[in-house]
Amino acid sequence: MGHLKQGEWYNDKVVTSNDEGEFDREKSTFRDSISEGASKYTPDPNRYHLYVSYACPWAHRTLITRHLKGLEDQISVSVVHPDMLENSWEFRTDFDGATGDALYSQNYLYEIYQRHDPKVTTKVTVPVLWDKRSESIVNNESSEIIRILNCNFNNLSKNSIDLYPESLRSEIDQVNEQTYEPINNGVYKTGFATNQKAYEKAFQELFSALNGIDERLGNEGNYLVGGQLTEADIRLVTTLIRFDLVYYIHFKCNERKISEFKNLSQYLERMMALPAVKETTFPDHIKRHYYYSHDFLNPNRIVPVGPHPSTTSL
Repeated sequence: MGHLKQGEWYNDKVVTSNDEGEFDREKSTFRDSISEGASKYTPDPNRYHLYVSYACPWAHRTLITRHLKGLEDQISVSVVHPDMLENSWEFRTDFDGATGDALYSQNYLYEIYQRHDPKVTTKVTVPVLWDKRSESIVNNESSEIIRILNCNFNNLSKNSIDLYPESLRSEIDQVNEQTYEPINNGVYKTGFATNQKAYEKAFQELFSALNGIDERLGNEGNYLVGGQLTEADIRLVTTLIRFDLVYYIHFKCNERKISEFKNLSQYLERMMALPAVKETTFPDHIKRHYYYSHDFLNPNRIVPVGPHPSTTSL
């Protein structure tokens, strides 16, 4: 993945691990917000831009939310190439759907971070919520960006849907906590474990949590919280979409496919029927990124042709 230190690019390990061999995800650096009356970032028309990868589940959350809120005309997007190599995310356009850098015609995403601050020290990740006016990064934490888009652009939004309603916030937060560490991050902890003990621990936690969500869906119905679409669904579905395509094989999450869970499989089918999910899902980007970028897991960089669509919910 590499990182910037005092503005200088360093190519280093994609994966960071703790002393127990467990994947250790670094925290996001930029955590500002956008709100009416704010001194720095206010929700103005056509002011903001998203840098995303179609392959990345965290970035996918922001694209789904942008679509659901009807903000496509207000918040522009640049899509990186699916290959993440020695320069991390690149703005090459030789893969269908990769747009290049629509704002500055840069070659690499880390150059956007340098544009924000020539002396910045940070990891370089997507998504990035960018302010075109001040040429600065507002936020690069997906869980916060989706709330910004949901709550703080209602005067510009074409859709009044509320993905984080006041009456359900406590339960949404609880479900998010139940899914983030063992599932959203858990697939990475399983796939990037550097010893058997760490792998088996993450594997067991992952499938215990998936079984729990499968059971919850059997009781709750179509959605995770309150019988309606919420951010809890958006945060979970981007991991489920990638599970049978990538995580089952590439990350050795092979106890069961999502298609083999009764309730989770039906839930994923319902979610994929939503235009905001279907129209922002690009399986070719997903497979290419994981299988080609992670040469430490797949040294020959062979990208699978399958699975056939009939065997998944995609």
